[in-house]
Amino acid sequence: MNIKTMTLAGIVVGMFAAPAYAHHSFAMFDHAKTSKLTGTIKEFEWINPHSWIHMVIADAAGKQITWSFEAGSTGQLTTAGWKREDIKPGDKIEIGFHPLKDGSFGGQVLTVVTAGGKTLCQGNECPGREGRE
Repeated sequence: MNIKTMTLAGIVVGMFAAPAYAHHSFAMFDHAKTSKLTGTIKEFEWINPHSWIHMVIADAAGKQITWSFEAGSTGQLTTAGWKREDIKPGDKIEIGFHPLKDGSFGGQVLTVVTAGGKTLCQGNECPGREGRE
């Protein structure tokens, strides 16, 4: 193979690999810890590549703090049984999550219990789905 062909092949491979670099790692979450909080939905972003749940949660002093929780893609959540209309602003929910390692107000969504008592989950937190994420 000549040098021009090798160079062109390298450029093409690099172009297709570039989008993979844009996806972040989940290393920012403390996977050794699981926490639960109850609060009120401020916003549910049903978007790709990751959906977000923003909640208002009262701290120990009663101060209202906005927390943000990262979930899977809309496709992953739909496969796990979620629907966009399951969570609406103003709903009170309980959320199970892996907290952020730096102590910021947020984490990675594991489970949600809606005001109506429906349990939503993703990944290994879903009963009968062990080993899949």
